[in-house]
Amino acid sequence: MSQFTLNVNGRNRSVDVAPETPLLWVLRDHLDLVGTKFGCGVGQCGACTIHLNGAPGRACLTPVSAAAGAKILTIEGLSEQGTHPLQRAWVELDVAQCGYCQAGQIMTAAALLADNAHPTDEDIDNTMAGNLCRCATYTRIRAGIHRAAELAAAGPEGAR
Repeated sequence: MSQFTLNVNGRNRSVDVAPETPLLWVLRDHLDLVGTKFGCGVGQCGACTIHLNGAPGRACLTPVSAAAGAKILTIEGLSEQGTHPLQRAWVELDVAQCGYCQAGQIMTAAALLADNAHPTDEDIDNTMAGNLCRCATYTRIRAGIHRAAELAAAGPEGAR
């Protein structure tokens, strides 16, 4: 076991785990941040998407030793009050069906919107291609991302 200090959602947290422990299990089992989901365990589905230093990454593939020193953002840290434009759009448009993959979908979409405030359908489809949804809500996910872009452009109180 080794001691690691992780900056998760803006707070430093210490854990004592084996260096090869996947970040997913550290977040869920040691830090009680269960919004990041286990899907496939091989980085193919996107359910475990988090941000490492602002870039989307797969928590199931990232050993905790590689995450030490990085700024880690989980779905819980996106907005505690649920006011992030993506969270607002998801609720407004009833994007989720079962909801299991949605944290990963939102985290991937957040990285897209951080880089491209007004993505096209093609931009969205290309970015989101690595995130699977068993309920096939892809059309609603795309609409949600477009709506979130509108909400973000309108400002924190706009487009309500």
